[in-house]
Amino acid sequence: MGKKKGSVFEYLKKSPAVVAIILIGIVGISLAAFVFSESAPKPAYPQETLDNFSKCLTEKGVIMYGASWCPHCQEQKALFGDSFQYVDFVDCEKTPNLCSAAEIKAFPTWIINGEKHLGTKPLDILAVYSGCKLG
Repeated sequence: MGKKKGSVFEYLKKSPAVVAIILIGIVGISLAAFVFSESAPKPAYPQETLDNFSKCLTEKGVIMYGASWCPHCQEQKALFGDSFQYVDFVDCEKTPNLCSAAEIKAFPTWIINGEKHLGTKPLDILAVYSGCKLG
């Protein structure tokens, strides 16, 4: 007769590294499921207000630098909804020379009145920085 095979649980007791890898995998999958199940924030202002606000930002020379793969950039875009089409957006993945020239190191980066503002910004803060009316 051959060796008696032990149960999976006996094997796992003797292999803490395997248990750790399994637990890390379960936690990682759970975290990914939570993050990707969250819906994008809905714009908090009427479409016309957001359109006018976005156009004002562009008229004042405000630029947002980011990348299509950047989750914070996607969050920022979602705050504008369909009105983001009017925002002057530079995709650093597609035009790295523009981002390099502007010394962009993080996404999103807003350039407003010659000053860099890093990270996702609430629309009311962008209104204060830019002088554009929101609402």
